[in-house]
Amino acid sequence: YGSSTTIMDLKLSTAPVGAPELGMISAGVARLAQFYLLPSFVAGGWADSKVPDAQAAHEKTITGLLPALAGANLIYGLGVLELGITFSYEQLVMDNEIAKMIKRAVQGIPVSDETLAVDVINQVGAGGDFLLQEHTFRYMKTLHSQPKLLDRRRREFWQEGGAKDMTERAKEEARYILENHQPDPLPSGVAQELRSIVLEAEKEMATRKG
Repeated sequence: YGSSTTIMDLKLSTAPVGAPELGMISAGVARLAQFYLLPSFVAGGWADSKVPDAQAAHEKTITGLLPALAGANLIYGLGVLELGITFSYEQLVMDNEIAKMIKRAVQGIPVSDETLAVDVINQVGAGGDFLLQEHTFRYMKTLHSQPKLLDRRRREFWQEGGAKDMTERAKEEARYILENHQPDPLPSGVAQELRSIVLEAEKEMATRKG
């Protein structure tokens, strides 16, 4: 159950895909899909900005986060700029980071006896040191976001690393991936299985046409 719908900007005669309304419509479609017990495939993570910049990051976050929070199954639009006309490798790398943050937000806050850690809190007490607790080590890599490109360092460390902005870091990462990435091969037998599915579908379509 899909949607790639947005508003029309009557002042400019354009269909802005970075508008929050696109995310709102996609969120509504996701909810309709759930009502009809269907999977959903909606637009999100789009941008009207012409280059990978602050505008693109804002547009992609809001148009991706809204349908994600509504429970959309698939959200497409990563790497796209300029009202859907342009595709950018460095923007795709940025969008991968944005998508990770959105997925983390959708996961919410897990609440259980284990995650609340009441026993640990009682044991350590107010003003105590939680950093060396086993509970902290167990959850510190899984319960909070772990960005690769977003820079959370203090200014002096950022400057020591070249003071590069997000666009520069994304460009370097995109070039590195294009030059060095080697995709993992498919497990044995998967390619043949995929081919058999295609052949079976083609056979079924030919039977229907006949």
